[in-house]
Amino acid sequence: MKKIIAEFKEFALRGNVMDLAVGVIIGGAFQSIVTALTDNLIAPLLSLIGGGEVKGLAITFANGSVLDFGAFISAVIHFLIMAVVLFALVKVMNSLTRLGKGKEEPAAPTTKKCPYCQSEIDIAATKCPHCTSDLSE
Repeated sequence: MKKIIAEFKEFALRGNVMDLAVGVIIGGAFQSIVTALTDNLIAPLLSLIGGGEVKGLAITFANGSVLDFGAFISAVIHFLIMAVVLFALVKVMNSLTRLGKGKEEPAAPTTKKCPYCQSEIDIAATKCPHCTSDLSE
């Protein structure tokens, strides 16, 4: 049981899971701000176009079905605002994680080419396994 708890603690405290949890919480909190923006500021501006209220941008058919363009436009604007903010948030988080990391040096080569047959061989080889030539390097 202790092993399972230790594994779960390692999983839960890993950076990606914590980042995801913070992102979900911030996204949920920011959604209320965006909803208030679209409902209280953008919807009245749309009502100027449609007249009276956002529902003025709706078409009602004879069978009672409604095409509500105002609600659709509000939803699209809501989505675009959320997408831009989340894009900016991810971009900032990526740049912050890159700041902490230095540039990685390339790994030392582990192979070289045989000067006679051009085959790739181990860097420490003194004889080519392909053409059996003695390597003086």
